[in-house]
Amino acid sequence: MKQIAEDIFYVGVDDNKLDLFEGQFVIPDGVSYNSYVIMDEKIAVIDSVDAKFGEEWLNNLEEVLGGRKPDYLVIQHMEPDHSASVRLFTDKYPEAQVVGNQKTFVMLGGYFGEGFPSNQVVVKEGETLSFGKHAIRFIMAPMVHWPEVMFSYDTATNTLFSADAFGKFGVLAKEQKNWQDEARRYYFGIVGKYGAQVKAVFTKIGSLDIDMIAPLHGPVLSGEQLSSAIHYYKKWAAYTPEVPGVLIACSSIYGHTLEAAKLLKDELEKRGQNVVLIDLIRRDWADSIALAFRYPKLVVAATTYNGEIFPAARNFINGLAERNYQWRTVGFIENGSWAPVCAKQMRAKLEECKNLTFTETTVKIRCAVNEQNRAEISALADELSK
Repeated sequence: MKQIAEDIFYVGVDDNKLDLFEGQFVIPDGVSYNSYVIMDEKIAVIDSVDAKFGEEWLNNLEEVLGGRKPDYLVIQHMEPDHSASVRLFTDKYPEAQVVGNQKTFVMLGGYFGEGFPSNQVVVKEGETLSFGKHAIRFIMAPMVHWPEVMFSYDTATNTLFSADAFGKFGVLAKEQKNWQDEARRYYFGIVGKYGAQVKAVFTKIGSLDIDMIAPLHGPVLSGEQLSSAIHYYKKWAAYTPEVPGVLIACSSIYGHTLEAAKLLKDELEKRGQNVVLIDLIRRDWADSIALAFRYPKLVVAATTYNGEIFPAARNFINGLAERNYQWRTVGFIENGSWAPVCAKQMRAKLEECKNLTFTETTVKIRCAVNEQNRAEISALADELSK
């Protein structure tokens, strides 16, 4: 097993077979379930793994323990991909104490039966637990992204065990490239709704010297990668765009809506704008959502379908609204052979969000693009180029 810091070892597992994370996020490169061990006068295990890998995890743990027995299991997050193997652990190490906060043990009782486990250590904000040379301080992080979540900060190595925060998709056995791309898709898919709560946690950890972040998914972060991750997380939590540009998100059935989207792209590029055009029907849903948060301006081009928004665009709009999409400028291109009404519906949904500016121009296509539509597209490009 890999040593990540003085006396701290990684004992997690890779899941190469899971195709959908949380039943909805496509993960072609799988995902890791991370767990850590602090080897000191007393031994602390940080989190467990998904039920499918419980035995493999215990084998990894046994290898690091070298015949010793753990004194503590610290549970930072109760989502089953991290907590499902807790009973396996307590069956094998019945004398170990299980550490969590009050909400942790409510959930443990829900999953494993009331009163489980019998040897509970309930911790609160700011409390510490010493193992000898190492001691961890507990930082409550509610709704990042479950209510019981907490971080653990090792004062000896300046390591922050960050639960699901700072995680990403992808197994660790494969080379980790472009941390921010998969981490962005992970963040806005899973944590994105809770920007205010992420900012609140940054307030708590802002005074800490952090040399390493050990999340429950993805690689351990240090050095330049750590600095970059903190930079991106602060932007994401504040809903701040990363780069200038316009994202055109299009769903087109017969090509006429796509034609309008391409014309808008051309007009914007003539005006010096950075433009990305994506196909909402064929592109991964979570990736489309993440891209919308990357850029400050968005145009949704969609077809009216059964008197409503075409499904791919509707799912996209709903996904943005669920994740508190804000601090952006939004425009619409709609198409409807006899009754184009989806732009009004898309706007109504996004008006549930905060701090959005809507363009005055909406391109309204009836069947195919005509000269009036071309004039509307030009006007929309002017607005977006201001």
